[in-house]
Amino acid sequence: MDILLANPRGFCAGVERAVEIVERALETHGAPVYVLHEIVHNKSVVERLSGRGVRFVENLAEIPAGAVTVFSAHGVADPLFDRARERGLRVIDATCPLVEKVHVQARRYAAEGHAVILVGHEGHPEVEGTRGCVDAPVHVVSTVEDVAALDLPDASRVAYVTQTTLSVDDTRRVVEALRARFPGIAGPELRDICYATQNRQNAVKQLAQEVDVMLVVGSRNSSNSNRLVELGRQLGVAAHLIDGPHEVQPGWIAGARRVGVTAGASAPESLVRAVIHRLRALGAQTVVEMPGEPEGVTFRLPPELASA
Repeated sequence: MDILLANPRGFCAGVERAVEIVERALETHGAPVYVLHEIVHNKSVVERLSGRGVRFVENLAEIPAGAVTVFSAHGVADPLFDRARERGLRVIDATCPLVEKVHVQARRYAAEGHAVILVGHEGHPEVEGTRGCVDAPVHVVSTVEDVAALDLPDASRVAYVTQTTLSVDDTRRVVEALRARFPGIAGPELRDICYATQNRQNAVKQLAQEVDVMLVVGSRNSSNSNRLVELGRQLGVAAHLIDGPHEVQPGWIAGARRVGVTAGASAPESLVRAVIHRLRALGAQTVVEMPGEPEGVTFRLPPELASA
């Protein structure tokens, strides 16, 4: 049995930046550092940082006045910044710059008088953050059926933005439905979906042509990791989402000649290596790195931590 590793896989630039922000905040200010929501959607990352004195909370009210507070990579609603200031919290914003780009687009469309449609998954932190940065109603759609059910007061002035971690193919179908229903709709090109999301989905398409079974390293609440599993299954491969090596079931790979391994954008490479070790214990031999799109993207740290 051979192991084929997708490329690219694992951490994207936005996740690397967010994790580094928390680590530098610890080094600069000491523990505890509070993080509103999970800094990224990965159980291993959250547990490691928790062990160093990071406290993850779901509500600003849980954070003591004046405490160092990091807002997660998924972005937060604008009113939370105001509440944080009122309580004297020392806020460091770890919002991914590509998510912030979506916020800027949504604000601009709303300021121009467009009804704003957000293609995304209701309840996801990124969707809630984007919705909360627009001082107007934001209509969330995730399917073609949702588009058909939209009831907008002025169908002549409509614009859309997208969650960054969606399936490119699924989003294309929803955007096509939007353009068919609202011919004058404004919105970004699909390439504005996060480069890392797109590259990892392209890598899975390539991997699916070569393997009998696919393992996607990522947590259950990771949107982009779930999309990789869905894509693998759509392409006819038995694909499984795993948080780590302990979740690999021997029955999944029994009789397989080639096992594909990839990782969502919030999963560290250390977990991939641990999964490889587990597969070797189950009989895997050769490990092959697949060719893929090189990624050289980096994002600047917030000014207050850049020299820390």
